[in-house]
This record gives sequence, C-alpha cells and structure tokens, in this order.
Amino acid sequence: MTPRAADRARYDRATAHLDAPVAIVDLEAFDANADDLVRRAGGKPIRVASKSVRCRALLERVLARDGFAGIMSFTLAESLWLARSGFEDVLLAYPSADRAGFAELAHDPKLAAAVTVMVDDPAQLRLIDDARDGGREEIRVCLELDTSWQVLGGRVRVGARRSPLRSPAQVADMARAVARRPGFRLVGVMAYEGHVAGVGDAVAGRPVRSRAIRLMQAAARKELTVRRAEVVRAVRTVAPDLEFVNGGGTGSVQHTAAEPAVTEIAAGSGLYVPRLFDNYTSFTGRPAALFAQPVVRRPGVGVVTVLGGGYPASGAAGADRLPVPYLPEGLRYDPQEGPGEVQTPLLGAPADDLLIGDKVWFRHAKAGELCERFDVLRLVEGDTVTATEPTYRGEGYTFL
Repeated sequence: MTPRAADRARYDRATAHLDAPVAIVDLEAFDANADDLVRRAGGKPIRVASKSVRCRALLERVLARDGFAGIMSFTLAESLWLARSGFEDVLLAYPSADRAGFAELAHDPKLAAAVTVMVDDPAQLRLIDDARDGGREEIRVCLELDTSWQVLGGRVRVGARRSPLRSPAQVADMARAVARRPGFRLVGVMAYEGHVAGVGDAVAGRPVRSRAIRLMQAAARKELTVRRAEVVRAVRTVAPDLEFVNGGGTGSVQHTAAEPAVTEIAAGSGLYVPRLFDNYTSFTGRPAALFAQPVVRRPGVGVVTVLGGGYPASGAAGADRLPVPYLPEGLRYDPQEGPGEVQTPLLGAPADDLLIGDKVWFRHAKAGELCERFDVLRLVEGDTVTATEPTYRGEGYTFL
C-alpha cells in the first residue's frame, strides 16, 4: 500500500460515521508542517497568517508551540474579534476603511494594545482620525514596503501591487507623517515578497519556466535584501524603538529569516500545505487539510460523479486555482465540465472501484479559503476524529 493509499484508508475509517461533504485536518501532518516552518525560520519567531488557517482552535494550537508568536490578520473586524477572544498580538496585514472598527479600536484600551493596523498613505491616517468618534486610544501602526522586483527602469515589474512605498526615503517620509500625527505610534515595518514566497519554482512538466522563476527569485531576493535593510535603517532614524520588521511567507521562510534586518517571519499556508505549495525546491510539506465529496452517480465505465466540489481559489483564473482530486490516486476532471457547482464528474480507472456513497478526497488550491465552504473541521489523529472545531464561518463570521 502506498503512503497516499494508507492515508486514504485512515481518513475513510476516521470519517466512516460522517456523511460527505466533510473537511478534515490531519493533526500529525499539521504539527509536522509547523515543525518544518520553525526549523526553516532559524530561531526567528513566526507570525501566523490567519487567512490561511481560519479556525480559532488551530490558531491556538500552533501559537502554543515554540517558535510561533502573534497573528497576521486580514481584516480589521477579524483583528478586533481575535483580540476580544484573547489573542494579544494581532497585526492587520492590509489597510482598512472600516470606520466602525476604527472607532471601536480607538475607544478600547485592550483592543488598542493588541491590534496593529497597516498604513502606507497619509490619507489612511486621516480616515482613522475621522472615524475615532471621540476615542483617544493610541493606534499602533505598521508601514508596508513594496517588495516588487523592477528592472529596466520599472518597465518590467514582478510582484503584487500592494504598497506605494518603495524607496527608503518614501518609507521614512511616511514614518515622519505618523510621528507628527498625535494619537499614533509607529511600531513595525512589513514587507511581503509574494513573488518569492508564493510562487513555486519547480512547476511540474515546465523545466524552462521553473528555471526562469528560480533566476527571477534569486535576483529579487538579492535586490530586496539590500533595499529592506536600507528602509529599516531609514525608519529607525524616525522610530528608534521599532518593535518588529516582518517579512517572508511559507515559500521563502529560510531566505527571509537569513536577513539581519528582519525580526520575524510571516507564514500560514505551510501549515495546511494546499496544492499550490507542491511546487517548491526549498521545502516539502505534508498535505494536512482535505475535503471529501460523496460519490452520487456512476454514469459509465471509468466515470463517477461526486456532489459539488467546485471550490475555486482566488487569483487569476486558471487550472491551478482548482481543487485537485487527491484520493484515490489517479482520478481527473472531465475537461468539458471540470469541478462543478453541484456535481463533478471524475474520470480514471479508480472510478470503477468506487461505490455510491464512497468519499473522494480533494486538496484545495489555497489554504484557508477551504474554510469558507465548511462550518467545521474534523481533526484527525491516526484513524480517529478526535475533535470537531468550528471554522470562522462556523462561528458566524465571513470577514471578507
């Protein structure tokens, strides 16, 4: 029996009493992935990206481990909810226009001490001040640096379009804008190099493309290492008591951790290891989060149909954004239908061994987005479901 076949047998036994659709997290794989992230971080703390987990119980589990400290959240409402739930260090990774949320933050000393908000434009500071509604609490602020790799005078650009702050002078000017404005305190700098951390460099069947990605990423890392250090030095002339410099992501942990200017690493997807994180030369994780759909039809030889399953991931539309049939091995989509809203035909020899009611296990393309489809995660140890924990959705929250 192959390791994947053994996993399928375990998951089927563990969930035999549960009807599909069902989502699971294999805790042995989850913990092993956490250990690998800590090893690659080389002693620097890892801030957990909550958007890649979206389950409070699993956030608590990983933050109880040595090597992890703090949360990187994705909306202000989520940040406030996590802080009210007892998480004491929450960095909001994206600017917000949630005026009601800023008013709550400015009125509550506990929330204001726990939550750090992201800014990259003086207009965002003005929005926060206008939203205070009389609240006088000091707002903790982090600045974001644009990490994109640019050549030929900026005519060629690789990387996400995030912050407008790129040069040391620009970031220092924004730091001074924060320092001049009463009611704010600059505590951190963040720089997420998504074109390195979130792009696999070993694309199956694409050796030329993979080589090009590796060359791009090596050049981008070299440029960013120098520029990030210069930015941090410039910001510290304005805010010498800067608390943290955050960088990285699952795919670049060891590279970013090696930079002296960086004090902490961000990572989250590496805990679940969705399919988009299979294509890296720098690490190999274990798939920990899966979902199962039930076989409901057998249209013919070599074909079964499962209920639903059309759970595409965010990003530019393409085949890499689709879930992948994982267990049993050897199933594939019908190219004329793909994964559907209410039914998904699957082709391949293993289909002939599947019966009505059997489970087919899938891996999502991304990590936490799976949790937007399920109210609970079944936590599996060995061949037993040992706990059932609500996702954000299961607790009644869909933050974005």
